Amino acid sequence: MMTRYLVVPQWQGSPSSRAMQLIDGAQAIAGDLPRSATTVLDVPVEAGEALGTGIHRLTSLVRVREQIEDALASFTEPVLTVGGDCGVALGAVAHAARRHPSLAVVWLDAHPDFNATDTTPSGAFSGMVLRAIVGDGETALSLAPGVVAPDRVVIAGARSFDEPELAAISERGIRTLTVESLRDADALADAVRETGADAVYVHIDVDVLDPAELAGNAHPEPFGLTVAELTTALGRLRAAVPLVGATLTGYSPSSLASATDDLGAILRVVGALA
Repeated sequence: MMTRYLVVPQWQGSPSSRAMQLIDGAQAIAGDLPRSATTVLDVPVEAGEALGTGIHRLTSLVRVREQIEDALASFTEPVLTVGGDCGVALGAVAHAARRHPSLAVVWLDAHPDFNATDTTPSGAFSGMVLRAIVGDGETALSLAPGVVAPDRVVIAGARSFDEPELAAISERGIRTLTVESLRDADALADAVRETGADAVYVHIDVDVLDPAELAGNAHPEPFGLTVAELTTALGRLRAAVPLVGATLTGYSPSSLASATDDLGAILRVVGALA
């Protein structure tokens, strides 16, 4: 059971013109989490520099990764890390993998986030973070190869791929599940069982949901999951394999005033994880 929450209002990994609104989204979610169990990180405001790496805002992203790992170091219980952009998953997965060496990672996202610095169309780290998790990325923003093996990764609900991502995913033999296949409530649990892992980490970008389910989404992709389909799949997964950590990212309300509009849907997802 998730008993701790870490809120990381990072925006520097996002390619969106609405990136700064990820701060509003993270803070809105934080307002509905139990205060005694929630830590909110003070993310640097500055954009940061690429330092010739091809990753925009690299220096700030590295600082936040260090903050996340420092904050998680003292936790022995599972933690739900709330972003911000998808880049916050790197430090959180690293923490979980140290505690569970045969960890599986489920990536529930409309996009696979599997670009490299030489294939990215945006230079934004959130589009590269899963590739960094499997050990193929800029050293300062990557796990060591083998910490999370590609054959223990499941990409689920993705429906917008860049061609280089498709090739890299295929080359590494990474499992993928379409939105349609996820409508079989047991499909996600079955895919994780097939990895042979004894624990699972779940990453969710809210754009895995259909745009009709959630307005605060900077990168809407049609034909996504409903909240009910997502929460049911998560329930079956948790019954099959211990959930030892999770991230929830990408909530980008159009304005501060509207930041609470989607909280009913978001809190249902939080409840499925916690």
